[in-house]
Amino acid sequence: MLEVLNTLAVMPFPDIDPVAFAIGPVAVHWYGLAYVAGILCGWLYARRLAANDALWPQDRSPLTAAHLDDFLLWVAVGIVLGGRIGYVLFYDLAAVSQDPMRAIEIWNGGMSFHGGFLGATLAMILFARRNGIPVLSMFDTIAAVVPFGLFFGRIANFINGELWGRISDVPWAVVFPTGGPFSRHPSQLYEAGLEGLLLLAVLAFLVLRWKALKWPGFVAGAFVCGYGLSRIFVEFFREPDAQLGYLAFGWLTMGMVLSLPMVALGVWLMLRARKSAA
Repeated sequence: MLEVLNTLAVMPFPDIDPVAFAIGPVAVHWYGLAYVAGILCGWLYARRLAANDALWPQDRSPLTAAHLDDFLLWVAVGIVLGGRIGYVLFYDLAAVSQDPMRAIEIWNGGMSFHGGFLGATLAMILFARRNGIPVLSMFDTIAAVVPFGLFFGRIANFINGELWGRISDVPWAVVFPTGGPFSRHPSQLYEAGLEGLLLLAVLAFLVLRWKALKWPGFVAGAFVCGYGLSRIFVEFFREPDAQLGYLAFGWLTMGMVLSLPMVALGVWLMLRARKSAA
């Protein structure tokens, strides 16, 4: 009887075509639109932060709208290249070593957030130094807006029926088309809520109410720490990558291993920023 009730409680997977629309032979996927939406929202929000001198040290913004316009291309390249290279190195190296062409076959696997994070970080450092912008303030600006991209990206993961969660009988479990006949945690939506909406709200509070941009490095640290903690939590509900499985103890995943240093780095950045401001 319990199995019947659990089956009735399972949410059906929404029948959403991964292709949002097509113009002739060109198909536009929701995943691509998610990248565009995340970058666009982040760019608009960052321009508003940069325009408000009262939020920054000495009441003077170190960035201009022109800086942020130019940075769009830099960060897009950093995210895409870093995300793909990170996926290959962290999750698919064995397969790529057997077939090097697989590295450019983005339909075999996908993007790694941690790789995209490193790529975007490198882009920020190079851009800041090129334009005479304090690196930590550059980090803070971008960190404050990254949750937009995380939110839209995780929604796109859900629409694509990928990166689903572990088998579960919770009332909101979903049977994904690619996840076998089992009901699973919609872990993509958990991530959208935690890494996207909640983290965005926390960072906005720090920036707008605490004026945390006046402490260079603090907002970046809060983002890095907040993402790491959110990801570690969701990993307990997310199915580990099939080619890796659990690394140890029957629960430790690669996502957790890569997120632990982020938590430590985030805490260090926040402490450093507060000590420097004291």
